Order: sequence, then structure tokens, then C-alpha cells
Amino acid sequence: MFQIPHLHNVLVWILLIILFPYITCLSIYSGVSDERSGVSVFGSSPITDGAVATLPAADSKDFDSNEEDDDDVDLFGEETEEEKKTTEERAVSVKASTKKKESGKSSVLIDIKPWDDETDMKKLEEAVRSLLMEGLFWGASKLAPVGYGIKKLQIMCTIVDDLVSVDTMIEEQLTVEPINEYAQSCDIVAFNKT
Repeated sequence: MFQIPHLHNVLVWILLIILFPYITCLSIYSGVSDERSGVSVFGSSPITDGAVATLPAADSKDFDSNEEDDDDVDLFGEETEEEKKTTEERAVSVKASTKKKESGKSSVLIDIKPWDDETDMKKLEEAVRSLLMEGLFWGASKLAPVGYGIKKLQIMCTIVDDLVSVDTMIEEQLTVEPINEYAQSCDIVAFNKT
């Protein structure tokens, strides 16, 4: 019918879906009601009683006992006293674990670049260190060459994560008066959680 090989399986599947109800109706109306009642496929031998596999009697008893075990399962979700106790214990343990923990600290390395080579770097460092906030601790600093005789200030600070936001510190503190008289830009070079 079709010459496209990859559509062959799709075509057979569609035909089976369409024709299956008609085949079952024809088998019912023709008087064939049992699978073993004389229907045979061309080229195969009819099924005999010896060829049909049956479950041993012991296995069927085990199957019945499994059904009785299923009666113990509660399908409506009613909690027993034991389950209520365990849920209460879990809730208490979750509340205990979510109590206030020590907030983390972070080490931040900041590059502060001056406007030009004539900028007084000592005054720049003093202006940066004059920024005092709760949870902000200034550390070591050094001057690193950028190029053409210009040096940048690299300064380390430690912050308490819950109290200080580095982004707001740079945007609202390090880029406003009096620091912006000396500093052209501020960049975060390294940010390490401790």
C-alpha cells in the first residue's frame, strides 16, 4: 500500500486500533466465546489442555493470603496515635533546627581604581577605611599597578552576611562623597564564604 518503510508500523497500529472492536464483535456473534474453543491460527497446532500453564494450588493460597494482608492498609488516611506522635516529634525537631543560627561571614577582596596617577592613594585608603558599618571589618590592603603609572587599591574586608550587603555597600557608600573624589570605580575581585 505505502512505500514508506518507517510508516509501516504506524499504519499497522492504526489498523489494529480501528479494526479491534469489529473483530471482537464478530467473534462474539459467531458463537466463539472462549479462547480455546477451536479457533486456530493458520500454520499452528490447536492448544491442548496439557499445554496450558496453570498455577499450583500452593501459589493460589499465597495469593489469597496477600489479599487479606491488604485489608490492614488504611486507604482514607486516618492517623494512628503512633503516627501523630512521630509527626509531632518531627515538627519539634524542625523548629529546633530552624532556630537562629550563627550568620555566616564572607571575605571580600575589593579593587578600587583612582581617577588618574595624581590621586593621593593614602587619602583614598583613609576614606575607604572611614566607612564604618555594623558587621564590616577592614583588613589588609596593598597598591597594585594597573598601567601607565596608575596604581589601584586592593583592600580586604570581612562582612557578616546578615548585616552587610556588598552590593549596597559599594553602590551607596563607596561611590558617593567623599570617596568618589578619589575613586573612579569599585570592583569585587574575590568573594569567599567562611
